[in-house]
Amino acid sequence: MTAPFLSLAQIRNRLTLTARTILREHRPGRDGRCPVCRAAYCPAVILAREVLAALGQPGE
Repeated sequence: MTAPFLSLAQIRNRLTLTARTILREHRPGRDGRCPVCRAAYCPAVILAREVLAALGQPGE
């Protein structure tokens, strides 16, 4: 389905799933850096946590 036909609940669910996927893929490795971005403080993780907090979902 495309975005104009999604309900607000469906959009919220997709945002939640996307944010959780980002948190899972960008989890820091043994050296403390993101394996995708190679940054100590990954901007994708920070944004995903902010999205989950805005949606009222628990972050990891």
